[in-house]
Amino acid sequence: MSTSPKEFKRPPKRYEPKGLKILYEDRDLLVVNKAPGLLTVRTEGVREKTATFLLNEYVRKGNPKSPHRVFVVHRLDKDTSGVLLFAKSESAKRFLQDEWQNFKKTYYAVVRGGPSEGEGVLTSYLAENSAHNMYSVKDPAKGKLAKTGFKVIQESGGHSLLELDLLTGRKNQIRVQLAEEGCPVLGDKKYGAKKKGAKRLALHAGSLQFVHPHSKQSITLTAPTPSYFKFLMKDS
Repeated sequence: MSTSPKEFKRPPKRYEPKGLKILYEDRDLLVVNKAPGLLTVRTEGVREKTATFLLNEYVRKGNPKSPHRVFVVHRLDKDTSGVLLFAKSESAKRFLQDEWQNFKKTYYAVVRGGPSEGEGVLTSYLAENSAHNMYSVKDPAKGKLAKTGFKVIQESGGHSLLELDLLTGRKNQIRVQLAEEGCPVLGDKKYGAKKKGAKRLALHAGSLQFVHPHSKQSITLTAPTPSYFKFLMKDS
């Protein structure tokens, strides 16, 4: 896929970061499949083991004085895997963030049990408490609107594989809404699906459809569902 007016040359393979499979790259964008367990941005306790740090090293080809860098467009939770988009300029970042609500974000999750219906939309108003946990409130003035489309793809024993359409982008939105629906994401220690055999969060950003900031062409990038999900469904 070519979207830039001039041919783009990738940095040599030896600079490619571990834990980040490059799905697409040109002069304006860098899109990766993030492994679980890797932060998107640094925290007070973690500075270097982040997707942003590793990709900055990659685009700078190991030269810390290089002016090249990546710009964060959105984030994935540390334990969520899948498609993660970065810009290579402030202008590309602004365009992508301004248009973000118009892009299609599809996730996949293995949950305990399943929704009461096979397909629908989860709607709630989310607020954050002092412990930085999200929860639903009845008063719209006290929370932010969160909407997640869902469809049951497979059921096996006590588990369900869901396809999820992220219609808004609130913190921990999918995890909170599914937990409150009574079908929490397996491996989610924060919102309540502790189960033997679920060693990590079973949530994956499977695809992202967006408009390229330069060419204005529509691009869809996908990351295959982890084999871990098949293990969980088979194990139920």
